[in-house]
Amino acid sequence: MSFMLEGVGFTHANGHRALAGVDLRVAAGERVALIGASGAGKTTLLRVLAASLRPGSGRVELLGSAPWAASPRDLRRLRARIGVVHQAPPIPPRQRVVTAVLAGRLGQWPLWKSLASLVWPADPDGARRELARLDLAERLYDRCDRLSGGQLQRVALARVLYQQPELLLADEPVSAMDPALSELTVALLNDEARCRGVTLVASLHAVDLALRHFPRVVGVKDGSILFDLPAGQVSEALLRELYAAEGGLPLAGAPAPEAVPAAGSLPPLRCA
Repeated sequence: MSFMLEGVGFTHANGHRALAGVDLRVAAGERVALIGASGAGKTTLLRVLAASLRPGSGRVELLGSAPWAASPRDLRRLRARIGVVHQAPPIPPRQRVVTAVLAGRLGQWPLWKSLASLVWPADPDGARRELARLDLAERLYDRCDRLSGGQLQRVALARVLYQQPELLLADEPVSAMDPALSELTVALLNDEARCRGVTLVASLHAVDLALRHFPRVVGVKDGSILFDLPAGQVSEALLRELYAAEGGLPLAGAPAPEAVPAAGSLPPLRCA
């Protein structure tokens, strides 16, 4: 089992209940999409899975460990085994791309190597390799504040790919990308998870991306799980219920052939 949640609940300080009695079990190597309306609790759920948010109730087990019963040292080690792609990547704007990508290994390197890499990148070839998979190799030494929002999301993804975590979490990883690039990026995430046998859980706003690329889809509504089904069993009626408050299904749309970049510029969708 990659992780297990039993009766997990969380209420914010302002009284808003973000999670209510969530039960979820995911085996190692599974690929799961979280879908649901804005404010449904998907981001809070991912923060619990990242061991960055302690729930107010329930039981959490991650990668064979109980994070909130662990020592501070063991908790840091656990977090180093979990990779997170944020919707708004927490990358300092003046940081170079190469440094941002290599930060994926900071939890695994000794302190001296981490500090030295800030001055002289420890593995620029490794960073370039992951950026090349996302068609960004030429931006290796650029400052991050010179990138677009979509490019910054791809740098954050390259950082997690370089980290090579056992549990890969992605919170709206393609929100700043156009449909064609979104399709390629979600395919790359799935390809990485398949090739390395790691667990992937991604929160996606676009329902069609989730249904096309993920074998298992979990619908989250008002802090609870509305359904947990194979993608092929997610019915239109369930989706209408899930997104009733938004008045329609959010879709990325299948990229038109003319919108897809030329073959020579596509990132290679294969394991590193």
